[in-house]
Amino acid sequence: MNSPTETDKGTSTGFLRNIIEEDLRAGKHASVVTRFPPEPNGYLHIGHAKSICINFGLARDFGGRCHLRFDDTNPVKEEEEYAESIKESVHWLGFDWGEHLYYASDYFEQLYRWAEQLITQGDAYVDDLSAEEIREYRGTLTEPGRESPHRNRSAEENLSLFRRMRSGEFKDGSRVLRARIDMASPNLNMRDPVMYRILHAPHPHTGDAWCIYPMYDFAHGQSDSIEGITHSICTLEFEDHRPLYEWFLDRLGIYHPRQYEFARLNLTYTVMSKRKLLQLVQDGDVRGWDDPRMPTLVGFRRRGYTPQSIRNFCERIGVGKSDSWIDMSILEESVREDLNVRAPRAMAVLRPVRLVIENYPEDRNEEFLVANHPQDPEMGTRQIPFCRELYIERDDFMEEPPKGFHRLAPGREVRLRYAYIVTCTGVVKDAAGNVTEIRCTYDPDTNTGGPAAGRKVKGIIHWVSARHGFNAEIRLYDRLISVPNPSGDDWKRQLNPESMEILSDSVLEPALRSAEPEAVFQFERQGYFCADRRDSAPGMPVFNRTVTLRDSWKKAEEAK
Repeated sequence: MNSPTETDKGTSTGFLRNIIEEDLRAGKHASVVTRFPPEPNGYLHIGHAKSICINFGLARDFGGRCHLRFDDTNPVKEEEEYAESIKESVHWLGFDWGEHLYYASDYFEQLYRWAEQLITQGDAYVDDLSAEEIREYRGTLTEPGRESPHRNRSAEENLSLFRRMRSGEFKDGSRVLRARIDMASPNLNMRDPVMYRILHAPHPHTGDAWCIYPMYDFAHGQSDSIEGITHSICTLEFEDHRPLYEWFLDRLGIYHPRQYEFARLNLTYTVMSKRKLLQLVQDGDVRGWDDPRMPTLVGFRRRGYTPQSIRNFCERIGVGKSDSWIDMSILEESVREDLNVRAPRAMAVLRPVRLVIENYPEDRNEEFLVANHPQDPEMGTRQIPFCRELYIERDDFMEEPPKGFHRLAPGREVRLRYAYIVTCTGVVKDAAGNVTEIRCTYDPDTNTGGPAAGRKVKGIIHWVSARHGFNAEIRLYDRLISVPNPSGDDWKRQLNPESMEILSDSVLEPALRSAEPEAVFQFERQGYFCADRRDSAPGMPVFNRTVTLRDSWKKAEEAK
């Protein structure tokens, strides 16, 4: 597990931190207890990372604790696979709940007893209206709702019906339990919200013990109360639900935590809705929840993002009260900064063309000693083999170069990174006129330590020995969506058709053959790459591009 370091402990939690400091100073709480309450109906995405960092980070910084609690109140959409993935992602991100792992379903019996208490008090009733009728009776933002014809049933009748609901006498959707609040409230959430619905479905955690399940709004606050949560931190969409959160706690007369809201994370060039992400998976637009184009934490992990880079990103964007869009470039810059420090360097030719050094002996091999990281000698060194035939990037050669092109061209010279200066003498083409081979000569005095080692040339290019390099699959990933703020029912039309390119003939230096899954490297002049954690095999790594060396999207936008 990657534990947060001292550098992760910032003050970006702003107003929430101020609230906690004041509460502790005033003696309102002796310690801080927060919670992260995901619903196990999908994989966590980057928006959840912000909530994780806030809740676990604040608890850590104030010497408190953060609970992981699964909001498992809807068995139709929840799976144990999702719960296990959530636990793994929270751990991967660098946080731990210790012994404080809970499920809302752990409290089903207590929640049921509290529901009976509200019925007895006259604060809840069983309603026979259908879901469609309930929506119709609810009213609008400008018109009050109408009371259900079943609203004034006696407490005795409601209690009897509710117990029969629990015993399984009624069909799905035939009855619900509603809170009796105010059908004319300007807050639609207070217009007799549903507390329980009938669902004859097995539950991943409780099996067939229940056929009625509480709604989130009823389970949320009471679960916080049971666990002694001091600061219940939610995203802004729950701000209008706070009066209901407080109403339940007040009517029940139990410990009353406080709810605070912050702006959720909206990231450009992607979608953050679980429903839409599930649709991408089910429709085959991506290769599963951990597809490196997905904004899920398992997707970012597989792509090569580090937990440190995501924590740093969450620290950088801060916490506010106003919804806004965060540009993807900020997240990408965060991972560049992190990998620049931790990623060893390597050479890989993604789109190769053969280069033959005519005056280099055919049977000769050399090795050049190269640092694995130019600024970190502790990463050690490696030997890079060199011979007469190499591969270079096809883009590093042009027959008729434009002004400002400082790479290889007929009659021009460049330095081969860590090796010699070579001069292009000609090319070989196929029948279609495509260059298949570049011919050149080398200056033997220009290698490291040679008498002309310091001779300057304008261009330096990377290369891989044709005799010693190996082929590997390289996957170039780009942004999932082609527009910054996807919207509308036809949002899938905005998918980026070039979000993935697979290269099968790339050539890599031999040291990369032993790359372990999830190992990250900077391929010089190319970007940062990660050995795929799923598809790599011993001696046969598959590499995913994490991010380019520079923001190519910003450059493209500026060129428009």
